[in-house]
Amino acid sequence: MAAKQKKTSSKSETILNLTAVRRRFPSLKEKVGGVLPAFFDNPGGTQVTGGVIDAIRDYYLHANSNQHGEFHTSHQTDKVIDSARTAMADFLNAPSANSIVFGANMTSLTFAASRAIGKTLTRGDQIIVTHMDHDANIAPWLLIARDHGLKVRWAEFDPATGRLDLEGMQKLITPKTRLIAAGYASNALGTINDVKRIVEMAHSVGAMAYIDAVQYAPHGPINVQELDADFLVCSSYKFFGPHAGILYGKSEHLTNLPVYKVRPSPAASPESWETGTKNHEGIAGIEAAIAHFDWIGETYGQPFSKAVKGYRGRRRTLKLAMTAIREYEKSLSARLLTGLAAIPTVSISGITNLDELEDRVPTVIFTVKGKSPAQVAAELGKKHIYVWDGNYYALEVMQKLGREDHGGMIRVGAAHYNTIQEVDHFLTELEHIAGNGLKVVGGNGKAKPTASTNGKPPAAKKSAPTKPKAKAKAKTAAQTPSKSGKGGAA
Repeated sequence: MAAKQKKTSSKSETILNLTAVRRRFPSLKEKVGGVLPAFFDNPGGTQVTGGVIDAIRDYYLHANSNQHGEFHTSHQTDKVIDSARTAMADFLNAPSANSIVFGANMTSLTFAASRAIGKTLTRGDQIIVTHMDHDANIAPWLLIARDHGLKVRWAEFDPATGRLDLEGMQKLITPKTRLIAAGYASNALGTINDVKRIVEMAHSVGAMAYIDAVQYAPHGPINVQELDADFLVCSSYKFFGPHAGILYGKSEHLTNLPVYKVRPSPAASPESWETGTKNHEGIAGIEAAIAHFDWIGETYGQPFSKAVKGYRGRRRTLKLAMTAIREYEKSLSARLLTGLAAIPTVSISGITNLDELEDRVPTVIFTVKGKSPAQVAAELGKKHIYVWDGNYYALEVMQKLGREDHGGMIRVGAAHYNTIQEVDHFLTELEHIAGNGLKVVGGNGKAKPTASTNGKPPAAKKSAPTKPKAKAKAKTAAQTPSKSGKGGAA
């Protein structure tokens, strides 16, 4: 199967020079057991450029201090943070660097935002969350609903298509709706949602829209002003930077919401939202991650000039970069989907139509008949092909698909430094695993060899399809413990 797919890589590789791109990532040159690993664990965290490593080192050498002191290293730290704010504002096309908040990660920032927003809501107000989202954009809202007597309404997605039901979401909205929390792209299904439409729905009744862009940020251009989002949050370790989070908020929200803070800390936003001492060295690394995109835009963005209008300077270069990355990654998505579909024992969830690649990122989840997700991930890991198994904190997705009690699903996620050859290598090894005569026994993901004929696994016994368990009427984060929350913290 995989051998049949080796004729279509030349066109995609003219978009990006993968040799030059990969040269910028030192870890991609590091062999494990004499083998270069294939990193398809990217939805859980990407590799970083040498520039990011250098920026963190340089911070410690030349600027290691706390902020707002009357001495050189403190002044340097202030400059590092201000410069990184400006870089992130350019990346997101935010109106001002002061609308950028740095934090530990998307999850921590969302909890902080939810607490502040919750203080403005009253009993009976309504918030809308989706069954497609990462739990970091669900649990914080469930908890403020519990604490403030709010009503939670759930927007569904179609398990057959992997698409969010926006018509159904529209019907959930009432004059009591105060906030809609939704993802830009699913960290499980890979679906890109029409977040502009979701924002418009929220604003139609005066509600806020809180957008989780963690999974989308490495894969495509973001314009918070065009979206008109009230909040948008992402994590730099998902876009080739250090472990840190970034929150964009409209100025009026960052200024007026009752943020939780210690009394001596700055009263003005964005620093009022940045509790405690920040990860200064990580913030230096964030700017270096943005510089990598800037390089891609300068080097490979010109063919996409007609598609990128209305920007100047670095903002334009960054949009060119993300447009080039989007186009290249469509070839990775196509190869993954075509190759996985060609393996008889593999079942994919999400968008699989190659004519709809514009609506997904190269993150694909699947199962292998007769194998547990953990077993498949472990077997691939032995070949130094890194993928995730479990629910990756997309708890609601796995419950909706009936997979939460069965080890979740396997997730393969490509990034712009992955090659077509790596995808083919993954598919070849997966095909071997899928037909190697191993059969899962019991519920612990362990396997034992069984008889096979001509390299094909024995026929599986028919069993009744697994149905998702009915949801409890009042669901809170504490009532839905995860059994497989790996590879997905935001």
